[in-house]
Amino acid sequence: MSRDREPQCKQCRSAGMKLFLKGERCYIDDKCGLKRRSYPPGHLGRFSRREKSASEYAIQLREKQRARRMYGLSEAQFKLFYERASKKRGVTGEILFELLERRLDNVVYRLGFGASRRAARQLVRHRHVKVNGKLVDIPSFLVGANDVIEIKESSKKIPTIRDSADTAARRGRVPGWLETNPLELKGTVLDLPAADKMDITLEHHLIVEFYSR
Repeated sequence: MSRDREPQCKQCRSAGMKLFLKGERCYIDDKCGLKRRSYPPGHLGRFSRREKSASEYAIQLREKQRARRMYGLSEAQFKLFYERASKKRGVTGEILFELLERRLDNVVYRLGFGASRRAARQLVRHRHVKVNGKLVDIPSFLVGANDVIEIKESSKKIPTIRDSADTAARRGRVPGWLETNPLELKGTVLDLPAADKMDITLEHHLIVEFYSR
């Protein structure tokens, strides 16, 4: 799979919103690239008038790109999730984000075990994470209600994991559909992430409109 090598702060500036790609730095204003330079990247970024002149297609594309970059997926991966959501009954956009939130790498991030989704994905790939007592090294694995996610015993001494979990618990960043125990580095999926329980500011209907063209 191709790696996204574009600077992370540049992606946030291009999106015009925080995508929380760099962990704790994103919560500190003087370290946030978007806070320091809120205009788009490029030598003409300061003079950009895209908000006033953007077409309907451009607005839909930008919202799709925001979501794709936030979850760290390639275009092919993101489209597969959309196609899967479109085959289910209900509001396609809400189902899409439910599936994205249920990804194991995202759940590890939401529980606070990884400072960012990229860091959480590395934890999964390097076999630090268990689901219901079994090692799972597939970031796209979808968790279900009542699943128990935990860091394996031999990895609980890793300082970055412990520090990240303590910070997330202290700042109250764990969503209501998850329950976490930062001391044991263990979490439980209380319920599937419903639309009213997901802390997401993206407009999913624009993504649906983009793929429905």
